[in-house]
Amino acid sequence: MFLQVRELTKVFSTRHGPLLVLENINLSVAQGEFVCAVGASGSGKSTLLRQIAGLDQPTRGGVWIDGQRVTGPGADRGMVFQHYTLYPWMTVQQNVEFGLKLQGVPKRERRERARYYLQMVGLSHFTQALPRQLSGGMKQRVAIARALATEPRLLLLDEPFGALDLHTREMMHEFMLDLWQRMGLTVFMITHDVEEAVFLSTRIFALSARPGRIVREITVNLPDRSQGVMATKRHPRFHDYRDELVMLLRQTGQAAQRRAMAMAA
Repeated sequence: MFLQVRELTKVFSTRHGPLLVLENINLSVAQGEFVCAVGASGSGKSTLLRQIAGLDQPTRGGVWIDGQRVTGPGADRGMVFQHYTLYPWMTVQQNVEFGLKLQGVPKRERRERARYYLQMVGLSHFTQALPRQLSGGMKQRVAIARALATEPRLLLLDEPFGALDLHTREMMHEFMLDLWQRMGLTVFMITHDVEEAVFLSTRIFALSARPGRIVREITVNLPDRSQGVMATKRHPRFHDYRDELVMLLRQTGQAAQRRAMAMAA
């Protein structure tokens, strides 16, 4: 397997004592897969993504990419956040080139690579625009192009469409699915949006409420999703996956509430 997370546990120190956020996470992702981790707020999704990105270290266990243990950030991983994190004083072209500049890529190659990936995300005509001149969906496309320009082996998505309105979000889902299929990307995404996960994923890992544990792994088998979000959402199998996940997350949330009430009593 390309990405492996083995027995990963994360405990944070707080003024009230140790806080167990993730417990014994085991998962794997093959090259070319689009995998989602789904859970409610507080389930440790972002903490898990930070471990894979190398932005934080586990208390126990670890993360391996192609057999190499992750000990910090690396060029083999590109990350896209919920908020666009674009530099407002830079043009679209300059924003996409920024990571390449930090890596010491020559100017001509930076320019060519940025233009190529802006073409891939459909923004060839906006290279000289400033972020304030773009819509929310366009800004997120720039952020995705910037992540892809460094040519990572693994693309990490941190609820990248959560700040968008429903219509734009569904358009971005279709765009992301098409981009993944065209480029053969390996993607690991976290989200609390069950329908988003079902539409985009080949597999889904459902996380319990804190501490986050994998309570179910679901392989998603839907008809041709290139028909679009609305057509896919009408399919009975889509409803089955969605209802299974919603029920599961509701049950784990209720169990966590009962534990908290028992401890407080």
